[in-house]
Amino acid sequence: MRELTFVRTGHLEWRERPDPAISEPTDALVRPFVASRCDGDCLPLHRSVSRPMQAGLKLGLIDPVVASIVGHVPFQGPFAIGHECVAQVTAVGSGVTGLAVGDVVVVPWAVSCGTCEACQLGLTAKCSTMSADSPGRELAAFGFGPASGAWGGMVADALRIPFADHMLVKVPEGVDPLRVAAASDNLADAWRSVVPPLRQRPGGRVLVIGGGGQSIGLYAAGLAVAHGASVVDYLDDRDSRLEVAESFGARVHRVDKARRKSVLPALPGRYDVAVEASSHPQGLRDALRSLRPGGICTGTGYYLSPGTKLPVMDMYATSATLQVGVSHVRPVLPELLDFIATTGFEAERVTSLVADWDDAPEAYQAHTTKLVLHRPPLGTIPQPERDS
Repeated sequence: MRELTFVRTGHLEWRERPDPAISEPTDALVRPFVASRCDGDCLPLHRSVSRPMQAGLKLGLIDPVVASIVGHVPFQGPFAIGHECVAQVTAVGSGVTGLAVGDVVVVPWAVSCGTCEACQLGLTAKCSTMSADSPGRELAAFGFGPASGAWGGMVADALRIPFADHMLVKVPEGVDPLRVAAASDNLADAWRSVVPPLRQRPGGRVLVIGGGGQSIGLYAAGLAVAHGASVVDYLDDRDSRLEVAESFGARVHRVDKARRKSVLPALPGRYDVAVEASSHPQGLRDALRSLRPGGICTGTGYYLSPGTKLPVMDMYATSATLQVGVSHVRPVLPELLDFIATTGFEAERVTSLVADWDDAPEAYQAHTTKLVLHRPPLGTIPQPERDS
C-alpha cells in the first residue's frame, strides 16, 4: 500500500509499506479518502528545522520535552506524515460491535483506549494504556514519526485502528466529509478553545490571535460567532485569512507579522475568552493581558523555549485562567459533529486548496492556509465475515 512520506524539506513521496491487518478483536481497518493538513505539519514542510532544533535541544534553547514528542532528532525523514482524515471502514474485528464495513468515520489523531483513567478524565491524547505500551513516549499518534509509535500517517491507503469502537466516530448522515476534514485535530482543537469557555461566559467577548495555527484560529473565530459571542475580534497578518474570519462574522485587525510589540494598545476593550493561535510568546502574553476578570485563555500553539515568560501578576490580578496542551479530540467529536450536522456550520470556508489524492507529494507542500486531499469513496463495499 502507498503512504505519503516526508523525506526532507521540499521533498515528499509515496512509499510502499505492508498492508495493515487486524491483530486484535477490537481492531478495525479503514481507508482514508479525505485528508487535511494540520497546521503543525507546515513547520518541517516549509522550513529546514531539523538541524536547528537538534542544536536548540543540545544548547538548552528548546524545552527537552519536545524531544519526547518528536524525537531527539526532530522531523528527520523519512517518516509517514498526516494526522487528519475522514475514512471508510473496510474491515472489523470480531470484538467490534458499533461499526460496520462502509461506515464513514473521523479518525482522531491520538491513539487511545477509552477505558483507562486518563481517557475517563477526557485526556485521550495522554492515554495511559498507550503510554504503558510505549515507555518514555509522550504521545501515541499518527503522522509524527517513530517517536509517537509505528502507526504511520493518515495519507495512506489503509490504517489499522485499535480500540475501534472507542476511537472511530461516525460522520452524521448528510454531512459532507470535506466539511469535517479537519475534525481529527485542528477543528476539534478550535472547538475546545472557545465552546466550553463560552458556556461559562454566555455572550462573552472573544479575542483570536491567529497566524501560527493558521486554520485553528479561523475555526475558532467562526465557532465563537456561531456560539453567540457578542464580539469576536480576529488578528492576523495575512489578508486571505482576515477575509475568511470576516466572512464568519468576526471583526478583523491586521497586525505586524513579527509580533515583537504588544498589540494590546490596538485592541478595542477586554475579553472573556482569548484564543492564542500565533505560536508566538508575545501573542500568549497579549492574550493573557487582554482578559477581563475571570477570563480564560487557551494557547493552541507551540512555545518551544524553556523560558517562555508569562505575565503571572496580571493573571493573579484578574483571576485569569490559562489552558495549554495537546488537543484531546475524541471526547469532543460527537458533540462537534452533531453541531455541524444540526447547524450546517461551514467549516470548509477555511479550506484554501482541495487537491487530488494522487497529487499529495506536491500538493501537501503548498504554501496555503488549509490543504485538503480528496479521492472518491469506495462504492458498495462487500461485507466480509468478521475477522477473529
